Amino acid sequence: MKAPLLPVSEAISRLLHAARPIEATESVALDAAAGRVIAGDLIANLTQPPFDASAMDGYALRAADAPSIGSELTVIGSAAAGHAFDDPIGAGEAIRIFTGAPLPPGADAILIQEDAETVSDNRIRTAFEVVKGRHVRPRGQDFAKGEAVLSSGTQLDFSHLTVAAAMNHPAVTAYRKPRVALLATGDELLVPGSTPGPAQIIASNTFGVAALVRDNGGEVLDLGIVPDRVDAIEDAVKRARDADVDVLVTLGGASVGDHDLVQSTLKASGMELDFWRIAMRPGKPLMVGTLGRMQVLGLPGNPVASLVTSMLFLEPLLRRLGHLPERRREVDGITAHDLAANDLRQDYLRSKLTRNEDGVLVADANPKQDSSMMKIFAQADGLIIRAPYAPPIAAGSACRILLIRP
Repeated sequence: MKAPLLPVSEAISRLLHAARPIEATESVALDAAAGRVIAGDLIANLTQPPFDASAMDGYALRAADAPSIGSELTVIGSAAAGHAFDDPIGAGEAIRIFTGAPLPPGADAILIQEDAETVSDNRIRTAFEVVKGRHVRPRGQDFAKGEAVLSSGTQLDFSHLTVAAAMNHPAVTAYRKPRVALLATGDELLVPGSTPGPAQIIASNTFGVAALVRDNGGEVLDLGIVPDRVDAIEDAVKRARDADVDVLVTLGGASVGDHDLVQSTLKASGMELDFWRIAMRPGKPLMVGTLGRMQVLGLPGNPVASLVTSMLFLEPLLRRLGHLPERRREVDGITAHDLAANDLRQDYLRSKLTRNEDGVLVADANPKQDSSMMKIFAQADGLIIRAPYAPPIAAGSACRILLIRP
């Protein structure tokens, strides 16, 4: 007697319950660290700015020497970014200064160039009030040496990389990426660019699943396509174990038909099977288990089923392993058309998405939903989620939508 189909939510919960975030770390050069998650707070190696600096082009002076508009000062030198004026300025003196240059000793204000009138070659007159500290970037205004600027667990984006560089970090310590082996099985499969025989097709699943893995912080080991033979599958699994991958993803062959050898071969190799039949459409024959420390996820062979189950199961697994925040794909919307009652399996209907005049997301389900039809999936924006035994609903009814491109 077959085990009952497992609800999607329970299947996801059981998969993630066994997942433990990877604690191994590695040093990553800053120019290769975009998207990586740092392990430990990132501490500033210096103070920024390292000196009181001018925020504008103009004149550095002592505010006390310009108590009112019309005060005159003698210009005794100049300073530019990278070229300081090191001598102190005295009473009634100023220096020509440019943005980013250090203030000379004694200066405490900037008179911007638009507010200065030239009296002679080395004399200026103030045309606007001078305020102590105005247009000055004080030392340490941004951050101080020893300050924890980025917290452990931060996924580095362009802004984080900029401040990391400013803190004088040529590299960061990041959690190791999850390593994922992809194994496609089937005598009928050929790589793109091949000429198919009468009973053959081009393998496509690997490319979409690999892209999803990388988009969620993982590294891909492509084990290629293996024929429906036990020894070939055993050899591929051994390669995955030798590479110490965190997740083995099989594509096709996880059911229990005469030619579906993946599940039985993995069991014979020591895999502990958790579950493999899910109450969902597309994607019922999904397999989850563990082989040593390696998690095993057997995806359906049909391309659309493979991609839908990748979004629902593989993505959250990788994000858990890689210390990444959960990606929220589900949103509220309404249906564009009537939808019939559903059966015992949770449906994911490929749909085009638009917004109505009220800004509400409207999902227009394609009338064709066969799990082998890739074109429809590529043209869709989201999937209407229909719960098991959902009653019929009329056009304009509320629904949940799984975004294909969040």
